[in-house]
Amino acid sequence: MEEKLQTSNASQEIEKIFPDAEDFLPINGTDYIELYVGNSKQAAHFYKTALGFQSLAYAGLETGMKDRESYVLIQDKIRLVLTSPLNADTEIGKHIDKHGDGVKVVALWVDDATSAFKETTSRGAEPFMEPTTEKDEHGEIVKSGIYTYGETVHMFIERKNYNGIFLPGFKKWETVYNPESVGLKYVDHMVGNVGWGEMNKWVEFYAKVMGFTQLISFDDKDISTDYTALMSKVMSNGNGRIKFPINEPAEGKKKSQIEEYLDFYQGAGVQHIAVATDNIIETVTAMRDRGIEFLRVPSNYYDTVLDRVGEIDEDLEPLKELGILIDRDDEGYLLQIFTKPIEPRPTLFFEIIQRKGAKSFGKGNFKALFEAIEREQELRGTL
Repeated sequence: MEEKLQTSNASQEIEKIFPDAEDFLPINGTDYIELYVGNSKQAAHFYKTALGFQSLAYAGLETGMKDRESYVLIQDKIRLVLTSPLNADTEIGKHIDKHGDGVKVVALWVDDATSAFKETTSRGAEPFMEPTTEKDEHGEIVKSGIYTYGETVHMFIERKNYNGIFLPGFKKWETVYNPESVGLKYVDHMVGNVGWGEMNKWVEFYAKVMGFTQLISFDDKDISTDYTALMSKVMSNGNGRIKFPINEPAEGKKKSQIEEYLDFYQGAGVQHIAVATDNIIETVTAMRDRGIEFLRVPSNYYDTVLDRVGEIDEDLEPLKELGILIDRDDEGYLLQIFTKPIEPRPTLFFEIIQRKGAKSFGKGNFKALFEAIEREQELRGTL
């Protein structure tokens, strides 16, 4: 298996591998994630109540937006935009009809959205939005966008001349009801599911079009159970702030979680959003108490886990009680757990992750995790 683990300084590691590489697409981080949802008002209430997000900004009829309504939520460095159509027969509505609620836009914060558009489209990206300047009394934003797998879009957001609450066209959204944060900090990575034989196509897209490099590769020998299998490669930008694992199905005796996703989402799309916390026990306890359901591995997983990962700072009992998984690499260890799908379709879910030095993605947990997913698939009748 080909496996390159990210070092503590991703940029230096990339320079070692590709000494002549030029970072033609500098990215400062994830700007926001926009989901198209059937009812943005109710979805916003769910994300606030269950996941600890706070009200930030709003756009809709009251702000002059005639075709859609968007609520913007924030928790530390994470911004979610929840958007619903206001009329019948819209592109947003068609997206929801086809895919269900799901991620449409992964927005990337850049210093120059015009340059980002030119660099990526000149390398073969399909344009979504030409560089556009939007203004209000708080300054101006430049935004552009390209298509990636499925109907997913990357927007490039340039905000160096803007000091408003979010984007032009949005107003501050003030509410009395703002539950406490559950301790989510930032987007650690986002995973895309693509169709049969398409993983290498999209790995090449991120490498050639966006200048990303491959950190880790897993094949069906690494990620398989008695019944199902998948393959995955992890792509990262120059400074390591953006990491996109790409999954595709592999042949197995039964239908894999990736195939199930592709069937219900009706194509490629974002499978899960991994968000970081500094205290996974507190975060998961709070989310569980607010109604979030998590995948559970068998309790005997914990009988031997410390033999595999070695000494950790945390007591094992609360990790076992919550179902939190543990893995280790050469840099340290990590703690992770996965929610059940948060939509009616078995598609989008969240991962909660706390890194204690580890730069990897929990390879040692794959078998136990996927067996847990298969139990859920069996209950749904989709295995």
